[in-house]
Amino acid sequence: MVIKKVNLDIVIGPTSAIPVTEFPEVAFAGKSNVGKSSLINALINRKSYARTSSQPGKTQTCNFYNVNDAIMLVDLPGYGYANANERVKAQWGKMIEAYLKKSKNLHLVFLLIDIRHDPGANDKMMFDWIVSHGYRPVVIATKLDKLKRSQVQKCLSAVKKGLNMQEGDVLIPFSSETKVGVEELWSLIEEHVPMIEPENK
Repeated sequence: MVIKKVNLDIVIGPTSAIPVTEFPEVAFAGKSNVGKSSLINALINRKSYARTSSQPGKTQTCNFYNVNDAIMLVDLPGYGYANANERVKAQWGKMIEAYLKKSKNLHLVFLLIDIRHDPGANDKMMFDWIVSHGYRPVVIATKLDKLKRSQVQKCLSAVKKGLNMQEGDVLIPFSSETKVGVEELWSLIEEHVPMIEPENK
């Protein structure tokens, strides 16, 4: 996709209503510090539009990025940050669940997993949670550039096994540094999401 325009149109917190947008939506879920903001920046071809942080747990909102007046990329709150208190963790969980249940325009859900580590309990719970809400998440194995080439297949197999992925589930290796996976992600989005053509608006 040729990125002509990007706007952060909507930001909602734990007590906000889930917005009804005029665009199809794809959502990105993942543990804190797994690289969601970096992935979104890579997809929209911007260096630092989506805010990245060295401190996990900073993303406490749902951020709706309008791309080309054609699609919304929705950055969900990072989960699983150990130092967050229980009240904050509960708020993040409720926000994600509310979005999955109530979004009228959600077409695809991506779940980000750090390729270097076996999926943890929170990752497995999120995968199963997304499935229970009627979606088959596309799993993105981030930080591919941190591995040696000889390690990649073993780590991908560990992700599949750890999440109990089924035949037909999609797993995409990704690096925001080298941009490996960007074209594949956009191709998948364009294949499954009926994007609005700006000239027809």
